Amino acid sequence: MTKIKKFILAFLVLLLAVGATACSNKKTASSSSEPKSLNVQFVPSVGANKLQARAKPMEKLLSKRLGIPVHVSMSTDYNGLVEAMKSKKVDVGFLPSDAYIMAHKQGAANLLLKAERYGIRQPGGVATKELVTFYRGEILVKKGSKIKTWKDLKGKSISVQDVTSDSGYVFPVAELKQKGLDVTKSCKIVSVKGADQGVLNVLNGDTDAAFVFEDARNVVKNDEPKIMDKVIPIYFTKAIPNDTISVVPNMPKDFQKKLAQAFIDISKTEQGKHIIESVYSHEGYVHAQDSDYNIIRKYNKIIAANKK
Repeated sequence: MTKIKKFILAFLVLLLAVGATACSNKKTASSSSEPKSLNVQFVPSVGANKLQARAKPMEKLLSKRLGIPVHVSMSTDYNGLVEAMKSKKVDVGFLPSDAYIMAHKQGAANLLLKAERYGIRQPGGVATKELVTFYRGEILVKKGSKIKTWKDLKGKSISVQDVTSDSGYVFPVAELKQKGLDVTKSCKIVSVKGADQGVLNVLNGDTDAAFVFEDARNVVKNDEPKIMDKVIPIYFTKAIPNDTISVVPNMPKDFQKKLAQAFIDISKTEQGKHIIESVYSHEGYVHAQDSDYNIIRKYNKIIAANKK
């Protein structure tokens, strides 16, 4: 090989090396860069317009801490929010447990934070001052009923929530199935909208029992002051992990840490606390991991197997 050919070959190798380094640096810079704006989406737990007004101030609070424009919007339902995150139209979604699991399975979301709420003390269903990252489901019956334990539910009518509701369906159905009672086959299932309706159905004698969140009796307490004496719990499920704040998987890790801290800090301010309380009854946020939600995956499998 002549000296000229050797020189040309060495020059080409050098160009390739420089090009590869440039691409590598570009990729690294891109993966660690912060987004230029942020889209945050909620799903209405009450009227969409009412929730939009309550959540809108979150834009300024987040924008101030992140240094970028923030846009808060409402989705019609959780499926719509998951699809929006999958298509990268939304960066941050407030997702309950089941919706998060669905989104994570589809590669649309990763867990950022888990919500805190005040705990419930029994008997009496009184809220405590202790912040917890879970809640429970409960089975209610009318006081004086012959139903004393879950074993007595066989052949009885039960008010349940949507089949995706952890406290109002998934957890009680799965746990009773594990204990030997298949309520979908051995009981009369009555689907209702809202835990308050389940409580009232038991109070009015429309169904013998109801699957609701702990302690749903407080929801109707203003209209039924003696509800705590008239309707009582006979069973509590295992702990159900609270709602999530989830983010799209391609969000840079450094920015995820910054965003998580922003939500935590905001929840500790007077204005921020008021916003998250009025939107979802959240009291704060803590770091969490995906495995915290494995119990829901386990129970979903039991429910799915039960349908076959």
